Amino acid sequence: MFTVRPLKPTFKSYLPPLQTDVKKSLHPPVKKLEATLLPGEIVVNEVNFVRKCIGAEKSHDDLWGKLICTNFKVSFVTHEALAQPRFQVSNRLLGEHDIPLACVDQVVTVNDAKGKKKVLGSNQKLKFNPSELILYCKDFRIVRFSFDEAGPEGAKKVCLAIAHYSRPADPQLLFGFELIGTRYLGSSEDGLNGARPAGGSQTPLFACSSDWDREIKRTGAAEWRVCSVNQGYGVSPSLPEFFVVPASLADQDLRQYAEAFSGQRLPVWCWNHPNGSALTRMAAITDPLQQKRLDQRICNAIIKSHPQRGDVHKADLDKNLPSLQQVNNSLVRLRHICVIDPFEETEEKWLSSVENSQWLDYVRTFLKHSCDVVYILEGLNASVILQEEEGRDLSCVVSSLVQIMVDPHFRSLSGFQSLVQKEWVMAGHRFLDRCNHLKKSDKEESPLFLLFLDCVWQLMNQYPSAFEFTETYLALLSDSMWVPVFSTFLFNGPKHHADTMHDFLEDKKITLGEGEELCLPPVWDWSQQLSVTDQALFNNPIYVGKAAPYAHNGAVKSFRRTKHKTWSSTLRGAPPSQTGWSSTLRGTPPALARNGLQGSQGTLPRRNSLAAQLKSDLFPVRDVPESPSERFARDWFSGPADPQGLLLPQLLPSHLALWRLYFLRWVPEAVIPRGGPVTAVHAVSQLAHEIETLQSQLRRYKGPTPGSTPRASPAGGPPGTPHAEPSRMFFKAGSLYEPSPPPEFLSSSFPFTPVGNLCRPNLRGTPISKLLNGAKTWLSTETLAGETA
Repeated sequence: MFTVRPLKPTFKSYLPPLQTDVKKSLHPPVKKLEATLLPGEIVVNEVNFVRKCIGAEKSHDDLWGKLICTNFKVSFVTHEALAQPRFQVSNRLLGEHDIPLACVDQVVTVNDAKGKKKVLGSNQKLKFNPSELILYCKDFRIVRFSFDEAGPEGAKKVCLAIAHYSRPADPQLLFGFELIGTRYLGSSEDGLNGARPAGGSQTPLFACSSDWDREIKRTGAAEWRVCSVNQGYGVSPSLPEFFVVPASLADQDLRQYAEAFSGQRLPVWCWNHPNGSALTRMAAITDPLQQKRLDQRICNAIIKSHPQRGDVHKADLDKNLPSLQQVNNSLVRLRHICVIDPFEETEEKWLSSVENSQWLDYVRTFLKHSCDVVYILEGLNASVILQEEEGRDLSCVVSSLVQIMVDPHFRSLSGFQSLVQKEWVMAGHRFLDRCNHLKKSDKEESPLFLLFLDCVWQLMNQYPSAFEFTETYLALLSDSMWVPVFSTFLFNGPKHHADTMHDFLEDKKITLGEGEELCLPPVWDWSQQLSVTDQALFNNPIYVGKAAPYAHNGAVKSFRRTKHKTWSSTLRGAPPSQTGWSSTLRGTPPALARNGLQGSQGTLPRRNSLAAQLKSDLFPVRDVPESPSERFARDWFSGPADPQGLLLPQLLPSHLALWRLYFLRWVPEAVIPRGGPVTAVHAVSQLAHEIETLQSQLRRYKGPTPGSTPRASPAGGPPGTPHAEPSRMFFKAGSLYEPSPPPEFLSSSFPFTPVGNLCRPNLRGTPISKLLNGAKTWLSTETLAGETA
């Protein structure tokens, strides 16, 4: 048997051998997509190869990544970036594509192949594999994800997880409790964002008697006292432990009167006018046999607290203002108009739709009623009692608006925050129910706080120099309602807050030491959410404070305006005799005017223009004689407005505009690239920054004043070393006398962006309402449950 010898290879390579490393993978390393988690946050479910729809359907601008559901948020993680230049305020608690679960209003799943769709609720089953997921958010966002390349089971599970965890059954299931529990058990002293807060919030919380004492002294309410009869919440379950009552009422009398009021909510003090008249509120008297006697006792006590023994007027808010359900239905209609219905119709039809939503009608109604209260306090020198059934909903809006109109302290940033804390949080407004955080009953939901912020914006829009804060601050404050880590918006009152925290400590078997406290932080510590740079977006560059600094002959002085040296750039329109004011708080309100829309850049004449001096016959003559409240308004509008004095809003339909930054910020069709009011803010901010720089240089040139402490150099140099002081302005001048041009990312939606948030099939094509082809959106949970059954 022969053996065949193998042939030798004849090929010879002249190249060096390839160096290989078995430890290395054959494929380049790919960074794993992971969500950024807070302490206590866990991933519930996730699915890969998800497409987030950005523009047109099947668009190359869409982003690919991983969709993750945690016990706090819906997170979309991607390696890709949006191509066009943009800016979006960065929240330390949320990523660029994150949505808090508390912000998710409805979860809609769609199967294109089978033509099926379903609105998911908690603990529901999904019988088809979804090809798309659409999230309707409470802040007017609509976000769409496609599962073209994702696994069907993974897509189904993540949809069910989002629907389940966005509807917690108990307040303790809100993420804020998981966060503070993890921080306490882990002995972490860090803040929510992983860094120790710098100083925290200076806003008074009105949870102790000293805060109320300071407010009494600030307003000069000498005949009122802080009452501690409700300590331990033994008298009223919805009032705070400390509140203010007339000094002539004894604690024993208050305990006796409490049973006759709805919810045992005794009459409480809100604010004192400099002339001595008081603003108070109380719940309805449930015992008709004691109605007259209690009314007389309360009124007599308030009269005794007035220095001039002024009269007392009662405002029945339940009769004169829209109900909670009417306000909620109005916002639902406005939401459909702004972000769901098509935009291809004519402008007139769209404006008519906004008018028919009645949202601006209700804004005008609350402003008008607040003006009536201002007239009684200021014009008649009389006290006012705001009365409603529970005394913790409509009265919150009216009481806050009255104080903003009359007291300039509440138009500062710190003052406004203390007002919300005092008149909403500690007054027992039911934020948990009104925001519907637990999704239990749509009948209890009502956007009263958003309505209040819209009313504040209307005042700010008419008197821009009178407010220290901006509309960006108002929008971000509203968005914070849907970040469930702040105590401000999570409870139905102080007692509900205390009871929920007590139950949480018992359930987690947490024992606190003496003087130790475990509590959710208030929203007022903005360092938990925003960087110092982004917080500069809150500062109004044209705010006129009590003492505006100016330079005269090389010296910095304070320009204190008097009644004869006031100015205002506010626009004015027709005389107040046409604003439909009422001279009384009782009775049926006049018919609401039909509200059109007009932007802030309208054609109204300036307050100091010659239009105000035209002959009176240019305006229609009315047969109805002028009422005292109309005469009061006419006298006020006859002169220039003082930014640090009384402010009355113009109430004609042409003066009330849609709050575009809030309602239209996610709509691509409504965005004006490098346009909108922010362009003017950009220019004014740069000018304000130049003034700040010149003032800082002037102070350094003159040196420290006698007795003052020299500032330390930020670089560690000796005290007094010249350095640039931090600016309050977000937009800064590039160099002195050379303002920088507007950046490309500026738009009418700044500092928000609709890119990646609102996803229509195309920008000017079929709207989402037609895409869903009849899917039930924003219906009541009861209706959806009935249809499912």
